[in-house]
Amino acid sequence: MYLDFLSKFGVGGAHPGGLDLTQEILKNEKISESSRILDVGCGTGQTAAYLADRYGASIIGMDINPIMIDKAKKRIKQCQLPVEIIQGSIENCPLPDGQFDLILSESVLAFADKPRSLHEIFRLLKQGGRFVANELTINQQLNSTYTEEIQQFYGLDSVFTEKDWLSLLEKTGFTDIKTSIQKPSMLENNPSPEFQFSEHIEPHLYMIPDQHLYMMTKYRNILDYRVFSCTKE
Repeated sequence: MYLDFLSKFGVGGAHPGGLDLTQEILKNEKISESSRILDVGCGTGQTAAYLADRYGASIIGMDINPIMIDKAKKRIKQCQLPVEIIQGSIENCPLPDGQFDLILSESVLAFADKPRSLHEIFRLLKQGGRFVANELTINQQLNSTYTEEIQQFYGLDSVFTEKDWLSLLEKTGFTDIKTSIQKPSMLENNPSPEFQFSEHIEPHLYMIPDQHLYMMTKYRNILDYRVFSCTKE
């Protein structure tokens, strides 16, 4: 239901830190007009639009959700930006090998099959290409009851510690892996998002923001996020 809420409410910048953090992260990457970038799980297209407008790079935004795709295309059309928006899953991406200089995921892989997704990201990158991810992380292992509550509410198949993420990135073949721990916490570092409301929203989805806040408060020192950056050599 959480992902249904995001799509029906058209939440832009739902990831921790929002667009402000995205802009800070991207300052550390070598992006130019010749860069080819894939925004995995692009949602309403907020980051993809920023990349095209700020850097003039060649951008593809991809999302599995058709509602998000429609809203992303609407944004790109309104902004008159040369961004390609496609529907697809990063677990089985329809794009050919080795064509991207940078791939970005913002609170996406936590909701997907992580090994398969990272394998596809590695395949899609050029030699020397960069992968940057802002992803949900737990600060300690939890008992099965707490783990199940988190996974059930957010629709996750697993929750990873920072060590789990680093191990999987290394196993996939990435090098020069760096982690950035952002402060303040996920609960506090959540700027007001933007919304693109669908015409019809199921009544139960209006309860999700309060339930999300409850989860953030209950697991205040446990649910967190990390920014990972790495290279395909």
